[in-house]
Amino acid sequence: MYDIKSIRENPDAFDAGMARRPNLKADEKERFSSQYLLALDEKRRAAITQFEQAQARRNAASKEVGEAMKAKDEARANALKAEVAKLKDDLPKLDADAKKFGAEVDAVLAQIPNTPLEEVPVGTDEHGNIEHHKHGAARTYSFAPKQHFELGEDLKMMDFELAAKLSGARFVVLQNKLARLERALGQFFLDTHTEEHGYTEVNPPLLVRDEAMFGTAQLPKFEDDQFWAVSGDVFANNAAAVDMKGARWGMIPTAEVPLTNLVRESIVAEDELPLRLTACTPCFRAEAGAAGRDTRGMIRQHQFTKVELVSITTPDKSKEEHERMLSCAEAVLKKLDLHYRVVTLCTGDMGFAAQKTYDIEVWLPGQNMFREISSCSVCGDFQARRMNARYRGKDNKPAFVHTLNGSGVAVGRALVAVMETYQQDGGAIAVPDVLKPYMGGVTTIEKVK
Repeated sequence: MYDIKSIRENPDAFDAGMARRPNLKADEKERFSSQYLLALDEKRRAAITQFEQAQARRNAASKEVGEAMKAKDEARANALKAEVAKLKDDLPKLDADAKKFGAEVDAVLAQIPNTPLEEVPVGTDEHGNIEHHKHGAARTYSFAPKQHFELGEDLKMMDFELAAKLSGARFVVLQNKLARLERALGQFFLDTHTEEHGYTEVNPPLLVRDEAMFGTAQLPKFEDDQFWAVSGDVFANNAAAVDMKGARWGMIPTAEVPLTNLVRESIVAEDELPLRLTACTPCFRAEAGAAGRDTRGMIRQHQFTKVELVSITTPDKSKEEHERMLSCAEAVLKKLDLHYRVVTLCTGDMGFAAQKTYDIEVWLPGQNMFREISSCSVCGDFQARRMNARYRGKDNKPAFVHTLNGSGVAVGRALVAVMETYQQDGGAIAVPDVLKPYMGGVTTIEKVK
């Protein structure tokens, strides 16, 4: 989120940054301009000035009433009393006007995307992304590789029809050794990030309040992409029923939300930074804009498991931390011996809150293409301003932290990649070496007889 004072002081720099967001709609280009914002802010400042002047005049006139009465100037005293009464009546409206214009400024600021860093390539969509590097090579097979859903259904361990009976489209039921393989992947990722990469494991809430969603910028722009839970009469016999009834919680679309918000409305000591946090959680997404895309299989689900990486750091270390986070996400894929590539997202393909993003795309032999499995972003102080998350530096002055987030990695998509990469002629799945300790002695997943 932007500081209107900063826009006032650097309007040209702000406009140049917005020009690097090529996919803004026509009305957004107008509203997200310094000219529009500063005109709105000028109304707010004028209203505040009016309120403060009226308040000062009321206080002064009240004193003058006493002086007039001491001087036995009844006419003047009455005139001053009438002026005080009118000012008293006017003040609530003046205060309301100032707050209304302030709310309008804040509402527009909350909808403005982050400014891309200068090194981010300019482009309108994924075709403008630039390949950063590749790891490994695609495997060759003596047979035609199958897609994961074909393998899973043949093994009788992946059932989309049964999930549809329970929950509808974009859900899956995993059973037997495939369910264990997915669990093994999540545990392996957590163990690697905590034991080798210095992340602290967190088990966060899966339901969060609007303030938390706002802090990481899911709100207000992505309201329709979230699933919401609303409390009801279940709390009727609870002493807190008055507070709880009617409250709304969002089901987390990623553990980025609760992990990053752990520092909201707080001031962290600089020597405590960087904070490196990880969690393996279910995630929930409405996929409101994904109609007709990836309708088969596990690539795009309403519910999925993901290991998230979050870093909270100082501004001078955030770019370095971004590269480190990317290397941590890559490390688990290297251990799984998966072929992947890293791409730098262009300005038109980046997320709302990101300054710069690397995507890791894993090779899927069954699809014969790369698919995203991780996205690592540096957000600068964009989220920190929305959360009021700060640190106290050596000068003893509070300053906003920088936040970063990345998938370390998406567990469901890693399962897809392992299944397709390690498939055998006949449909069995070989278990990667690093996962064997988590699989209770199972080395190959074969069809249930």
